[in-house]
Amino acid sequence: MLRTDALASLYLFHPWRRRSSPPGRVPILMYHSVSGCRQEDRHPYYQTVTTPEVFDSQMKFLRENGYTVVSLHEAVNRIESSSGPTTQPVVITFDDGFQDFYTNAFPILHKYEFSAAVFLPTAHVGEVTRSFNGIECLTWSQVRELQSAGIEFGSHTVTHPELKNLNTDDLRYELRSSKETIEERLGRPVKSFAYPYAFPETNRSFREKLRGMLEESGYENGVSTILGTADRTGDRYFMKRLPINTHDDTRLFKAKLEGAYDWLHAVQYASKLMTTKR
Repeated sequence: MLRTDALASLYLFHPWRRRSSPPGRVPILMYHSVSGCRQEDRHPYYQTVTTPEVFDSQMKFLRENGYTVVSLHEAVNRIESSSGPTTQPVVITFDDGFQDFYTNAFPILHKYEFSAAVFLPTAHVGEVTRSFNGIECLTWSQVRELQSAGIEFGSHTVTHPELKNLNTDDLRYELRSSKETIEERLGRPVKSFAYPYAFPETNRSFREKLRGMLEESGYENGVSTILGTADRTGDRYFMKRLPINTHDDTRLFKAKLEGAYDWLHAVQYASKLMTTKR
């Protein structure tokens, strides 16, 4: 399948970006599922599954090329201050709390001594296994075990709805109840939030409302599906991320880490503006 996004990133934007990478930027990788059993019948850009073999090769690349895995809190500090160690920072995140994080992803992370942030839709996490979109999710006992091993957990709402379509009371419930549930279960404060579905970045009034409610609820930072590398031009509650899946070979993975995929955000933003005006 012809991938114009990959071709443009590799042959046009990557050579330029390597010569002009700005300071204070942190790539935040967005994963969902690490599985060798599921296949997706859609364009590679939209796929959310990474095989264990590819995930291992990506983590190995980070280890062998001097990347330091940091928390979202550390990433915010580096972005806002442009200070810290001279190592190359990267954040690893997982949305949806699928059980294959426990069975497939975590053993690989542990192998390379990496941590990650996992965002839980709390209605789909139980004492016994529950499912989300037909995929089994983590149990609370697995979450506690992972936390003791250094994995950070954040909120991904309660029921994983389209937040922009909710009234104020339901939106507040999704933000606060999920946070309170995780804190009660794990005995630690929840500081990070991951926005479900495509983030409506062109809807300024909703962005301002959501940011205020996140802040009021006690969150300190958050990630979104806005495409790109997190930097000082963004909002700490809606940080950009780089979608990663099994189709990201070493060259494309490297290009994404170095900012060569960020150009696509401008295209997507323009498309959203045109859609909004119709």
